[in-house]
Amino acid sequence: MDIKTYVTEKAQKAKTAARKLSVLSSVVKNTALVKMAEALVEKTNALLSANAKDLEEAKRRALSKAMIDRLTLSPRRIEEMAAGLREVAALPDPVGEVLRMVRRPNGMQVGRVRVPIGVIGIVYESRPNVTADAASLCLKAGNAVVLRGGSEAIYSNAAIVKVLSGAGATAGLPDDCVAFLDNPDRLAVMEMLKLDALIDLIIPRGGEGLMKMVTENSRIPVIKHDKGLCHTYVDEDADLAMARSICFNAKVQRPATCNAMETLLVNQKIATVFLPTMIQEFQAAGVEVRGCPKTRAIVPGINEAKEEDWTTEYLDLILSVKVVKDMDEAMEHIARYGSQHSEAIITRDYGRSRRFLAEVDACAVFVNASTRLNDGYQFGLGAEIGISTSRIHARGPMGLEELTTTKYIVLGEGQLRE
Repeated sequence: MDIKTYVTEKAQKAKTAARKLSVLSSVVKNTALVKMAEALVEKTNALLSANAKDLEEAKRRALSKAMIDRLTLSPRRIEEMAAGLREVAALPDPVGEVLRMVRRPNGMQVGRVRVPIGVIGIVYESRPNVTADAASLCLKAGNAVVLRGGSEAIYSNAAIVKVLSGAGATAGLPDDCVAFLDNPDRLAVMEMLKLDALIDLIIPRGGEGLMKMVTENSRIPVIKHDKGLCHTYVDEDADLAMARSICFNAKVQRPATCNAMETLLVNQKIATVFLPTMIQEFQAAGVEVRGCPKTRAIVPGINEAKEEDWTTEYLDLILSVKVVKDMDEAMEHIARYGSQHSEAIITRDYGRSRRFLAEVDACAVFVNASTRLNDGYQFGLGAEIGISTSRIHARGPMGLEELTTTKYIVLGEGQLRE
């Protein structure tokens, strides 16, 4: 079978499944998600075995440390996937929610109701947990899903889909509601992006190269999960102990994620007090610090930050640091170099915190909290399908509501247009 036929058949089956899935009760969908969670835990050894094949190939291909970290499964990460499915099952079902109902002068009632989007295509790299997260959210919102993970995780993804599909079928989900393109050829993605009659929305998750390829080639509407060039600004009125804790967490806790801090901005009035201890803590954790001239004057011996550092999403234990005159300069830096993902201010000044919230343009803006918290699970959405940096209806962590659309419903008693 040629690639075009292969991808088209997968999408056609998903389209058929979507019609059946869209009218399933919340009870059926929730039961299926719980069974899927149980099956993931039960099949931990099988999933780890499949993941080991991917890791072996990743090492042979000399993939980066960050890439291998995102690729790696463990019993804990499998349990986290299962926990995400259970949390999605416990969330209110958005499908069928009536958002508005008004009676017009002629007596008819006009309203809007949430409905599934239909078939959602997910194109993603590295992280096998995306397979479970995407499937759970799409299914709960009544959508079929076509998954195309990266070739580096093909064994892991195939194993996860097999477990999810088997468990879902026993609970009454339609066949083929979770479709997986297990052909690693890039042409499979290109064919997928042409199927605007079968797939209703594309969500890419990955690096800049993937985003560019998908947005340039898709005939289907795209919601982007763009790079995370995240900043934390430590204000002159910050609680410095809190600031050290937040900044350390934002950079070190899991540096290979899109919501990790890449640039630290520090007010010049507290830089000489704050930076020596802060940089020492970073270096003790293995972080390479690259500083502006003022930073290097305060802490000699660190590497120089060059222009490209301000535009780089490291996804690694590397941090650029800049001393700024005030919050205005910090916000100007964020506006120039940020990716509109996650931005934070550490301050005890109420007025500046309100200004930062109002004026900084990002899908999530934080006051006295780590950028690592920009996450659907942390925000109470259950597992997320991605963090949208697009300026459309879905912005920030995408949960169930963002995977629905609306339709008008009209209730009449014989009304005619005059």
